[in-house]
Amino acid sequence: MCKFKYDSFWRDAASDKTIADWLVDRGSLTGRIQQRCTEFSVHAVRSGLARIARDEALLLGVIPHQLAFSREVYLYADGLPVVFAHSACARKHLRGAWHAVRGLGSRPLGALLFSLPLVERKPLHCKLLGKSHRLYQRAVARLPNPPENLWARRSLFYLNGAPLLVTEVFLPAILSLPQAENHLKKF
Repeated sequence: MCKFKYDSFWRDAASDKTIADWLVDRGSLTGRIQQRCTEFSVHAVRSGLARIARDEALLLGVIPHQLAFSREVYLYADGLPVVFAHSACARKHLRGAWHAVRGLGSRPLGALLFSLPLVERKPLHCKLLGKSHRLYQRAVARLPNPPENLWARRSLFYLNGAPLLVTEVFLPAILSLPQAENHLKKF
């Protein structure tokens, strides 16, 4: 049994009905996007040791201001960025449970997480990010006309008792993706 820290920093549900379905789906976000597009890709922004936010550090059991492993990527569907993803784990777990995340490059983390049967996903928590939030600021870097706010979700994944925090910030183009059954009928 792993020690689970409840995410009291973010809330449990989104009030925005247009994005709620994306925020609460517990399956692979990567897989869901791939079902709705012809061309899927991951564009790596950065990967390595970095300072993470205080709330992230507390969830991961990392001393605030201590370096942790952090990876940031954009998920693209048919040439458009649809999600900005940020993941973090304690540096000590890079030599253990989460050693595989270091070398992902432009491969999706979701494919790794959902292929490991021992990975346990904890509840999803949501937050509406405003312009002052650091993840909002990084997420909109590739958007020509950023919206006022962006919805994000995050959850802890555990492997052998080691936590990995995955945060996904939904960009406006996510709402333009077709329904899976409609997209598949095109082929």
